Amino acid sequence: MSEYNNMAETNSDGGTAEAKPDAKSEWADFTKFLVKLAIFVLIFRSFIYSPFNIPSESMQPRLVNGDYLLVSKWSYGYSRYSLPFSVPLIPGRIFASEPDAGDVVVFKAPPNSNQDYIKRVIGLPGDTVQMQNGQLYLNGNAIPKKRIEDFIIAVSDNTTCNEERFEDVDENGDAICRYPQYRETLPNGKSYNVLDLRASGADSTPPIIVPEGHMFLMGDNRDNSLDSRFPAVEGQGIGIVPQANLVGRAQVSVFSTDGSASLNPVTWFTAPRWERIGEGF
Repeated sequence: MSEYNNMAETNSDGGTAEAKPDAKSEWADFTKFLVKLAIFVLIFRSFIYSPFNIPSESMQPRLVNGDYLLVSKWSYGYSRYSLPFSVPLIPGRIFASEPDAGDVVVFKAPPNSNQDYIKRVIGLPGDTVQMQNGQLYLNGNAIPKKRIEDFIIAVSDNTTCNEERFEDVDENGDAICRYPQYRETLPNGKSYNVLDLRASGADSTPPIIVPEGHMFLMGDNRDNSLDSRFPAVEGQGIGIVPQANLVGRAQVSVFSTDGSASLNPVTWFTAPRWERIGEGF
Protein backbone atom coordinates (compact mmCIF):
# COMPACT_ATOMS: atom_id res chain seq x y z
CA MET A 1 0.00 0.00 0.00
CA SER A 2 1.05 3.61 -0.44
CA GLU A 3 3.05 5.53 2.17
CA TYR A 4 1.66 8.46 4.12
CA ASN A 5 3.21 11.87 4.77
CA ASN A 6 5.08 12.06 8.06
CA MET A 7 3.42 15.33 9.00
CA ALA A 8 -0.08 15.29 10.52
CA GLU A 9 -2.75 17.80 9.72
CA THR A 10 -4.57 19.73 12.50
CA ASN A 11 -8.36 19.56 12.37
CA SER A 12 -10.84 22.19 13.58
CA ASP A 13 -11.00 20.70 17.16
CA GLY A 14 -7.30 21.12 17.58
CA GLY A 15 -6.72 17.37 17.10
CA THR A 16 -4.73 15.74 14.38
CA ALA A 17 -5.81 13.83 11.26
CA GLU A 18 -3.85 11.48 9.11
CA ALA A 19 -2.36 13.02 5.99
CA LYS A 20 -3.76 11.94 2.63
CA PRO A 21 -1.74 9.44 0.63
CA ASP A 22 0.93 10.97 -1.53
CA ALA A 23 -0.27 10.94 -5.19
CA LYS A 24 3.21 10.22 -6.53
CA SER A 25 3.58 7.28 -4.17
CA GLU A 26 0.23 5.84 -5.25
CA TRP A 27 1.20 6.17 -8.90
CA ALA A 28 4.54 4.45 -8.18
CA ASP A 29 2.73 1.57 -6.47
CA PHE A 30 0.33 1.22 -9.39
CA THR A 31 3.22 1.21 -11.86
CA LYS A 32 4.97 -1.52 -9.85
CA PHE A 33 1.78 -3.58 -9.92
CA LEU A 34 1.52 -3.25 -13.72
CA VAL A 35 5.16 -4.25 -14.17
CA LYS A 36 4.70 -7.32 -11.95
CA LEU A 37 1.52 -8.25 -13.82
CA ALA A 38 3.27 -7.90 -17.18
CA ILE A 39 6.16 -10.11 -16.00
CA PHE A 40 3.73 -12.74 -14.72
CA VAL A 41 1.79 -12.78 -18.01
CA LEU A 42 5.05 -12.96 -19.99
CA ILE A 43 6.30 -15.93 -17.97
CA PHE A 44 2.89 -17.67 -18.06
CA ARG A 45 2.50 -17.29 -21.83
CA SER A 46 6.11 -18.15 -22.59
CA PHE A 47 6.57 -21.22 -20.40
CA ILE A 48 3.21 -22.53 -19.18
CA TYR A 49 0.12 -21.89 -21.33
CA SER A 50 -0.64 -19.69 -24.31
CA PRO A 51 -4.04 -18.97 -25.90
CA PHE A 52 -4.62 -19.82 -29.56
CA ASN A 53 -7.63 -19.17 -31.76
CA ILE A 54 -8.76 -21.11 -34.82
CA PRO A 55 -9.18 -18.89 -37.91
CA SER A 56 -9.87 -21.54 -40.55
CA GLU A 57 -11.52 -24.90 -41.30
CA SER A 58 -8.37 -26.97 -41.87
CA MET A 59 -8.78 -28.91 -38.60
CA GLN A 60 -12.49 -29.67 -38.84
CA PRO A 61 -14.16 -31.58 -37.29
CA ARG A 62 -12.06 -31.39 -34.11
CA LEU A 63 -11.51 -27.63 -34.37
CA VAL A 64 -13.78 -25.11 -36.07
CA ASN A 65 -13.52 -21.44 -36.92
CA GLY A 66 -14.16 -19.50 -33.72
CA ASP A 67 -12.63 -21.99 -31.28
CA TYR A 68 -10.20 -20.76 -28.63
CA LEU A 69 -7.86 -23.17 -26.88
CA LEU A 70 -4.93 -23.36 -24.50
CA VAL A 71 -1.58 -24.63 -25.74
CA SER A 72 0.87 -26.09 -23.22
CA LYS A 73 4.33 -24.65 -23.71
CA TRP A 74 6.24 -27.25 -21.68
CA SER A 75 5.12 -30.33 -23.62
CA TYR A 76 7.99 -30.40 -26.14
CA GLY A 77 10.54 -28.09 -24.53
CA TYR A 78 11.35 -24.46 -25.15
CA SER A 79 12.94 -22.46 -27.95
CA ARG A 80 12.84 -18.94 -29.34
CA TYR A 81 9.39 -19.82 -30.68
CA SER A 82 8.12 -20.17 -27.11
CA LEU A 83 8.67 -16.45 -26.58
CA PRO A 84 6.50 -13.59 -27.83
CA PHE A 85 7.60 -12.41 -31.28
CA SER A 86 10.09 -15.33 -31.38
CA VAL A 87 12.71 -13.24 -29.60
CA PRO A 88 15.99 -15.22 -29.97
CA LEU A 89 16.82 -15.43 -26.25
CA ILE A 90 16.82 -19.24 -25.99
CA PRO A 91 19.65 -20.97 -27.88
CA GLY A 92 18.39 -24.00 -29.81
CA ARG A 93 15.80 -26.04 -27.94
CA ILE A 94 16.01 -26.89 -24.24
CA PHE A 95 14.20 -29.71 -22.38
CA ALA A 96 13.25 -31.01 -25.82
CA SER A 97 10.96 -34.01 -26.25
CA GLU A 98 9.33 -35.54 -29.30
CA PRO A 99 5.57 -35.39 -29.90
CA ASP A 100 3.50 -38.53 -30.19
CA ALA A 101 1.72 -39.51 -33.39
CA GLY A 102 -1.80 -38.12 -33.18
CA ASP A 103 -0.90 -35.06 -31.09
CA VAL A 104 -2.42 -31.76 -32.18
CA VAL A 105 0.43 -29.26 -32.19
CA VAL A 106 0.97 -25.55 -32.73
CA PHE A 107 4.15 -24.65 -34.60
CA LYS A 108 5.82 -21.95 -36.64
CA ALA A 109 5.00 -22.79 -40.24
CA PRO A 110 7.69 -23.07 -42.91
CA PRO A 111 8.97 -21.63 -45.12
CA ASN A 112 9.17 -18.35 -43.16
CA SER A 113 8.50 -19.65 -39.63
CA ASN A 114 6.73 -16.43 -38.70
CA GLN A 115 3.13 -17.64 -38.47
CA ASP A 116 1.48 -20.07 -36.05
CA TYR A 117 -0.27 -23.10 -37.59
CA ILE A 118 -2.07 -25.99 -35.94
CA LYS A 119 -2.06 -29.54 -37.38
CA ARG A 120 -2.01 -33.18 -36.28
CA VAL A 121 1.21 -35.20 -36.09
CA ILE A 122 1.01 -38.18 -38.45
CA GLY A 123 4.61 -39.20 -39.11
CA LEU A 124 7.77 -39.07 -36.97
CA PRO A 125 11.45 -39.59 -37.89
CA GLY A 126 11.93 -42.78 -39.90
CA ASP A 127 8.24 -43.13 -40.80
CA THR A 128 7.13 -43.39 -44.41
CA VAL A 129 3.89 -41.52 -45.09
CA GLN A 130 1.81 -41.79 -48.25
CA MET A 131 -1.72 -41.06 -49.44
CA GLN A 132 -3.32 -43.36 -52.03
CA ASN A 133 -6.78 -42.45 -53.33
CA GLY A 134 -7.68 -40.73 -50.06
CA GLN A 135 -6.35 -43.56 -47.90
CA LEU A 136 -3.53 -42.79 -45.45
CA TYR A 137 -0.63 -45.27 -45.34
CA LEU A 138 2.00 -45.31 -42.62
CA ASN A 139 5.10 -47.46 -43.16
CA GLY A 140 3.30 -49.31 -45.94
CA ASN A 141 0.23 -50.15 -43.86
CA ALA A 142 -3.21 -48.66 -44.44
CA ILE A 143 -4.44 -46.67 -41.45
CA PRO A 144 -7.92 -47.97 -40.50
CA LYS A 145 -10.54 -45.53 -41.74
CA LYS A 146 -14.15 -46.13 -40.71
CA ARG A 147 -17.19 -44.22 -41.97
CA ILE A 148 -19.14 -42.78 -39.03
CA GLU A 149 -22.03 -40.34 -38.60
CA ASP A 150 -21.92 -37.09 -40.57
CA PHE A 151 -20.26 -34.06 -39.02
CA ILE A 152 -22.89 -31.34 -38.62
CA ILE A 153 -22.21 -27.70 -37.86
CA ALA A 154 -24.61 -24.77 -37.88
CA VAL A 155 -24.23 -22.09 -40.55
CA SER A 156 -23.28 -18.84 -38.81
CA ASP A 157 -21.44 -15.57 -39.21
CA ASN A 158 -18.08 -17.37 -39.25
CA THR A 159 -19.13 -20.72 -40.73
CA THR A 160 -20.43 -21.41 -44.24
CA CYS A 161 -20.69 -24.69 -46.11
CA ASN A 162 -17.72 -25.66 -48.23
CA GLU A 163 -19.94 -26.51 -51.20
CA GLU A 164 -23.64 -26.20 -51.97
CA ARG A 165 -24.09 -29.98 -51.87
CA PHE A 166 -23.23 -29.98 -48.17
CA GLU A 167 -25.98 -27.49 -47.30
CA ASP A 168 -28.90 -28.86 -45.28
CA VAL A 169 -31.38 -27.89 -42.54
CA ASP A 170 -31.93 -29.43 -39.12
CA GLU A 171 -35.21 -30.44 -37.49
CA ASN A 172 -35.87 -26.81 -36.55
CA GLY A 173 -35.36 -25.60 -40.10
CA ASP A 174 -32.02 -23.92 -39.29
CA ALA A 175 -29.27 -23.99 -41.91
CA ILE A 176 -26.47 -26.48 -41.29
CA CYS A 177 -23.50 -28.00 -43.09
CA ARG A 178 -23.44 -31.80 -43.29
CA TYR A 179 -20.06 -33.37 -44.05
CA PRO A 180 -19.03 -37.03 -44.53
CA GLN A 181 -16.90 -38.02 -41.52
CA TYR A 182 -14.47 -40.88 -40.86
CA ARG A 183 -12.60 -42.31 -37.89
CA GLU A 184 -8.89 -43.02 -38.26
CA THR A 185 -6.80 -44.99 -35.77
CA LEU A 186 -3.01 -44.81 -35.73
CA PRO A 187 -0.79 -47.79 -34.78
CA ASN A 188 -0.25 -46.33 -31.29
CA GLY A 189 -4.03 -46.48 -30.69
CA LYS A 190 -4.69 -42.75 -31.09
CA SER A 191 -8.07 -42.21 -32.82
CA TYR A 192 -9.52 -39.03 -34.29
CA ASN A 193 -12.14 -37.96 -36.82
CA VAL A 194 -11.39 -36.60 -40.29
CA LEU A 195 -13.40 -35.15 -43.16
CA ASP A 196 -13.09 -36.47 -46.72
CA LEU A 197 -15.13 -34.14 -48.92
CA ARG A 198 -14.04 -34.79 -52.48
CA ALA A 199 -11.45 -36.28 -54.80
CA SER A 200 -8.47 -33.94 -54.91
CA GLY A 201 -4.86 -33.77 -55.99
CA ALA A 202 -3.76 -34.37 -52.39
CA ASP A 203 -5.54 -37.75 -52.26
CA SER A 204 -2.49 -39.45 -53.77
CA THR A 205 1.11 -38.57 -52.95
CA PRO A 206 4.51 -40.21 -53.36
CA PRO A 207 5.89 -41.98 -50.26
CA ILE A 208 7.72 -39.53 -48.03
CA ILE A 209 10.29 -40.61 -45.43
CA VAL A 210 10.35 -38.29 -42.43
CA PRO A 211 13.95 -37.23 -41.70
CA GLU A 212 15.52 -37.05 -38.26
CA GLY A 213 14.29 -34.12 -36.16
CA HIS A 214 11.22 -33.53 -38.33
CA MET A 215 7.51 -34.46 -38.42
CA PHE A 216 4.82 -35.02 -41.03
CA LEU A 217 1.71 -32.98 -40.20
CA MET A 218 -1.80 -33.09 -41.64
CA GLY A 219 -5.07 -31.25 -41.14
CA ASP A 220 -8.11 -33.32 -40.16
CA ASN A 221 -10.08 -31.64 -42.95
CA ARG A 222 -8.10 -33.52 -45.57
CA ASP A 223 -9.32 -31.63 -48.63
CA ASN A 224 -8.95 -28.17 -47.09
CA SER A 225 -5.52 -28.20 -45.49
CA LEU A 226 -2.19 -26.99 -46.81
CA ASP A 227 0.01 -29.36 -44.85
CA SER A 228 3.03 -31.67 -45.21
CA ARG A 229 1.62 -33.18 -48.40
CA PHE A 230 2.58 -29.94 -50.12
CA PRO A 231 6.08 -28.42 -50.43
CA ALA A 232 7.08 -25.58 -48.12
CA VAL A 233 6.19 -22.71 -50.42
CA GLU A 234 4.51 -19.54 -49.18
CA GLY A 235 0.74 -20.02 -49.44
CA GLN A 236 1.04 -23.54 -50.88
CA GLY A 237 2.14 -25.85 -48.06
CA ILE A 238 4.48 -26.41 -45.14
CA GLY A 239 6.50 -29.46 -46.21
CA ILE A 240 8.16 -31.68 -43.61
CA VAL A 241 8.29 -29.51 -40.48
CA PRO A 242 11.33 -29.37 -38.15
CA GLN A 243 10.47 -30.29 -34.57
CA ALA A 244 12.50 -27.22 -33.61
CA ASN A 245 9.51 -25.17 -34.87
CA LEU A 246 7.16 -26.56 -32.21
CA VAL A 247 5.38 -24.01 -30.04
CA GLY A 248 3.28 -26.35 -27.91
CA ARG A 249 0.58 -28.99 -27.62
CA ALA A 250 -3.17 -28.28 -27.82
CA GLN A 251 -4.64 -29.12 -24.41
CA VAL A 252 -8.23 -27.92 -24.01
CA SER A 253 -10.86 -25.77 -25.73
CA VAL A 254 -11.73 -22.85 -23.47
CA PHE A 255 -14.22 -20.96 -25.63
CA SER A 256 -15.99 -21.06 -28.98
CA THR A 257 -18.17 -18.57 -30.78
CA ASP A 258 -20.21 -18.64 -33.97
CA GLY A 259 -19.29 -15.01 -34.63
CA SER A 260 -22.80 -13.57 -34.10
CA ALA A 261 -22.08 -11.62 -30.89
CA SER A 262 -22.98 -7.92 -31.05
CA LEU A 263 -23.86 -5.04 -28.71
CA ASN A 264 -27.14 -6.80 -28.03
CA PRO A 265 -26.58 -8.55 -24.65
CA VAL A 266 -28.78 -11.46 -25.75
CA THR A 267 -26.13 -12.48 -28.31
CA TRP A 268 -23.54 -12.77 -25.55
CA PHE A 269 -25.37 -15.94 -24.52
CA THR A 270 -26.47 -17.22 -27.93
CA ALA A 271 -23.17 -16.74 -29.82
CA PRO A 272 -20.99 -19.08 -27.71
CA ARG A 273 -20.93 -22.73 -28.70
CA TRP A 274 -21.27 -23.91 -25.11
CA GLU A 275 -21.02 -27.60 -25.98
CA ARG A 276 -17.47 -27.16 -27.34
CA ILE A 277 -16.08 -25.53 -24.21
CA GLY A 278 -13.91 -27.82 -22.06
CA GLU A 279 -13.15 -30.41 -24.74
CA GLY A 280 -9.69 -31.90 -24.28
CA PHE A 281 -7.31 -33.42 -26.82
